[in-house]
Amino acid sequence: MSSAKFTFTRLRYRSGDWDTDQRMPANLLNSLLEYTTIPIDVKEKVIDLSSNDLFDAPFCYLSGHKLVQFDAQERAHFKQYAENGGFIFVDDCNHDIDGLFAKSFEAQMSSLFGAAALKKIPNNHPLYHSFFSFEKGPPTTSFELNGWGDDLVHDYLKAIEINGRIAVLYSNKDYGCEWDYDFRNKRFLAEDNTKFGVNIIVYAMNNT
Repeated sequence: MSSAKFTFTRLRYRSGDWDTDQRMPANLLNSLLEYTTIPIDVKEKVIDLSSNDLFDAPFCYLSGHKLVQFDAQERAHFKQYAENGGFIFVDDCNHDIDGLFAKSFEAQMSSLFGAAALKKIPNNHPLYHSFFSFEKGPPTTSFELNGWGDDLVHDYLKAIEINGRIAVLYSNKDYGCEWDYDFRNKRFLAEDNTKFGVNIIVYAMNNT
């Protein structure tokens, strides 16, 4: 699973709302240009989870607010992709561990990989040092601090690890919304909050 350029691939699934945070991919791609020498495709690519095109993408993003209920083909592809070296970053746009997206997605993962497969990862995981260093683990989002969703600050991410690498990275922190702004506005931030997105992509590229 390799390509000449990094492509931000978004997964479209039949249930729920997959098309969230539409400015976020361009923002992260700008960050890759700004901080790294990784060659990139400047346009986001959207593919169906049920499509065989999935297996040409080393990095995929899946998000939503609503029900996640994969059909048989989507289930088979998700499992095959993860087990064969792919990386899927899944972000709960509700920032709510008791919300519909979280509960239905986690149920799908239990069904596909077993009830204990999705686990909290330690805050010293290599993910947090793959490019920038995040000594305290996953950075907090403004949505957590503002009491959005479940009114909790999640000091961890979860993952399904296969053969010693993260295959599915799962966040209830709503990074998609946090990074959903025009990249030209980044200069107004005291600290560039997309840096952790760079870590996720670099980790994925080095472990697929």
